Amino acid sequence: MLLSVVLSFRNEEEVIPELIRRLRDSICPLGLDYEFIFVNDYSLDRSLAILKEEQKKDPGVKIINMSRVFGNATCILAGLKYSSGDVVVYMDADLQDPPELIPKMLEEFNKGADVVYTTRLSRDGESWLKMLVTKWAYRILKYSSNFNLPVDSGDFKMLSRRIVNEVIRMKEKNPFVKGLVSWVGFKQVPVYYHREKRFAGETHFPFFKGSGIQAFFFALTAFSTLPLNLALLLGFIISFLSFFYLIAIIAMFFIGINIPGWTAIMAVMLILGGTQLLTLGLMGIYLGRVYEEVKARPNYIVESTVGFEGER
Repeated sequence: MLLSVVLSFRNEEEVIPELIRRLRDSICPLGLDYEFIFVNDYSLDRSLAILKEEQKKDPGVKIINMSRVFGNATCILAGLKYSSGDVVVYMDADLQDPPELIPKMLEEFNKGADVVYTTRLSRDGESWLKMLVTKWAYRILKYSSNFNLPVDSGDFKMLSRRIVNEVIRMKEKNPFVKGLVSWVGFKQVPVYYHREKRFAGETHFPFFKGSGIQAFFFALTAFSTLPLNLALLLGFIISFLSFFYLIAIIAMFFIGINIPGWTAIMAVMLILGGTQLLTLGLMGIYLGRVYEEVKARPNYIVESTVGFEGER
């Protein structure tokens, strides 16, 4: 049986040697053939040079170089497409997710699971605020989607070949990979673990600098119409209250009560204007996703490969 491990990375020269060592130490005792597929998201440091040296010593190390920065999720899909394994693991390359968990995941896989996903019991090296926001973000995604999306489960999963083939059929832009894997269905079981702090370097996914928030909205709009439904509900509520407010104004006019003018009018205008802008903004997010899809551009462009048959 061939085990593929897909690792998307960018500028991880400090981590890669230790990552490869721990992967080998975890997988070699299992007696499996393996391939480590490193998807290089246009790194600017020595990551590629280090990997090329490793590949000369171990043909199981394979490299996919992207033509520019395409993002972690897109690189994962590229790695899945190029993988040949009967079983495929995809994970981050920063060693926060321990490779030593792979044998335990394989045990669950051999019991008949199609997907073995990891669920974090704790997350070292991350602020309480980020953990709180992430916790609620996962739960919003779970309860607003029409399928079972595990909470506290990231990009560290083991997939059968059947699941991989289904996932790579999907061509949507800005993919939320963990959501796609859950959406496919089949038998999916969890493995619990404690997430470690980053081995070296700094995170490439700062939550409060745009990427985390952007990823949340991409995920929410990819699998749920809840924001549109809430906007509709808000519109009904504002219209309902405005109707009764109009009746109250007419009634006060006929009974001779003096109605202060500008303050009330401005308050109503601001509420209605804010509601309209909010609704238009939500519609714009969905429309933007449609715009990206209909252009039908490829999700990624591979500049070169190392270690694959027919490489270029």
